[in-house]
This record gives sequence, structure tokens and C-alpha cells, in this order.
Amino acid sequence: MAKGFGKFGGSSGGGGGGQNAMLRQLQKLQEQMEVAQAALAEETVTASVGGGAVKVTMTGDQRCREVIIDPELLKDADAEMLQDLVLSAVNMALDQSRELANTRLGPLSGGLSGMGL
Repeated sequence: MAKGFGKFGGSSGGGGGGQNAMLRQLQKLQEQMEVAQAALAEETVTASVGGGAVKVTMTGDQRCREVIIDPELLKDADAEMLQDLVLSAVNMALDQSRELANTRLGPLSGGLSGMGL
């Protein structure tokens, strides 16, 4: 047998229980992660700029759901100002969405470090 072959799931008979327990733990963690990611796809954050003139709603998995522009803004705004407001709202919504994802998934990904991953 090659030196060290039994260490990583080769033909050695020892240590199988610990590996099975770790696999079960990883499978459970994967299931929890999938549930959390599905929930994130349904949760939303809304960023508002320009005193509420532009609002962007984003899901927890960073998909833009809605952009609302107050029609009053269109009467007085030039294209450049509107572009800046939309860009600011989108970036703010993305930041909030990432923070939401970190809050929801952070505890689960912390479980990986406890398993030596």
C-alpha cells in the first residue's frame, strides 16, 4: 500500500465513523444553506434616494425586483440627474441585499470552519 493511502478514504479500516459523521454534518449544513438561500430569494430590501424620488427593491439574492421613479421628478429632472439617482439607488440596494445575505448565511458558513474547512 502506498504511504499515507489510508488517510483519505483509501483501503484503511480506521476512522470511518468520524468521516461519516462529518459527511452527515456537511449534508445537513448544505440543506440548511439551500433553505436559507431560498428564503433570501423571497426577502427584499428597498433603497430610496432623492427624498424618495427613486426607489429600488432588490431581493436577498441580488435580483432587482422593482424600480420606482416619482413622475414629479421627470418634470424637472435632466437625464444625467435621473441616471445618477437610479445608479445610487441600485448600488445602495445591492449593498443592503449583500448585508442581508451575510446576516442570513454568515452563521451557516461559520459552521464550515468548525469542521476544518
